[in-house]
Formats: sequence, C-alpha cells, structure tokens
Amino acid sequence: MQKIVSWLKSFNEWLAIAAGSLLLGSVLVTLFDIIVRQFWVSLGGTDELSGYAMAISTSWGISYALTCMAHVRIDLLRARCASKGQAIFDIIAVLALASTSIVVAYGAWPVLVRAIKYGSAANTTLETPLWIPQSLWMMGWIWFAASALIMAAASLLAFFSGRFERVNSIVGVGGER
Repeated sequence: MQKIVSWLKSFNEWLAIAAGSLLLGSVLVTLFDIIVRQFWVSLGGTDELSGYAMAISTSWGISYALTCMAHVRIDLLRARCASKGQAIFDIIAVLALASTSIVVAYGAWPVLVRAIKYGSAANTTLETPLWIPQSLWMMGWIWFAASALIMAAASLLAFFSGRFERVNSIVGVGGER
C-alpha cells in the first residue's frame, strides 16, 4: 500500500502542475485581452474561460492538497492526544473528506447528464457546450474521491496494524513534520 500512496502523491504533484498551468494560461489570456482592449478590440469570453479554468483546476488540484496534507483542519483536541488518539482523529478527518468528495462527485453526474441531454450551452458569445467544462470538472471530483479513498484505506491498514505514526505520515497534519 505504501507504493500506491507514493505513486498517488507523485501523480497528484503532476496534476497540481497541470492545474497551475491551466490557471496561468487563464491569467495570460485575460492579460492579453486587457491589453488589446486598449485598441478597441476584445477577445470576448475571457471571464467565461477563466471561470472554467478555476473550477477545473480546483477539482483536480485538491487531490494534491490531500496528498501533501495541506487541507485545513482544526486540531486542538488532536494535538493533546497520544499517537493512537491522533491516528483516530486523522482517520476521522480523511473519512469525512472522502465521504464529502464522494457526495460532490455523485452530485456532479446529474448536472453533466442534463447538460448532455439538453445540449446546454453557455449563455455567452462563446456558446461553449457545457458538457466540456462540466465533464472535466466532474472527473476532477471523481479523482479526488478516489484519492481520498486510497488515502483512507492506507491509513486504516496502518492503524489496524498498530502503526499509528504511519497514519500520521499518510493523512496527519502537515505542519507537524
């Protein structure tokens, strides 16, 4: 399981770079649009495209935050516990995160299905078929749910093996390293 978690962390680093590159591309297009507006020309749709870029990069980037333990947690009680108690709080946290990500990923499906069924397009000059950004957004949430489940499984295996410090290294609080 350690090899799977290690691979997951490496893959999510790559995804974070891709998500960041998407955001950087969005910024560059927006800046270009602002500059050419000075000459009474506009690309049009940069706000729409940047919204898609934000949603897509967020849904894919949160998996990286999970694997590098960057999600915000209130750990007042956890910090006062011994390693077994900390491991229990860590497992509760990752299971809650996995559950939430599954609910969001599951809820994204009907949104995508409706967009495909009705041929929905953005109400903008670009008239972007909404299934395109919505499918990329939904796949990011599915990947996040899968990542969270893998991290939860790895932490549960470590916990039931009595390796409480290993739980902390998998899903603990990042600032403690």
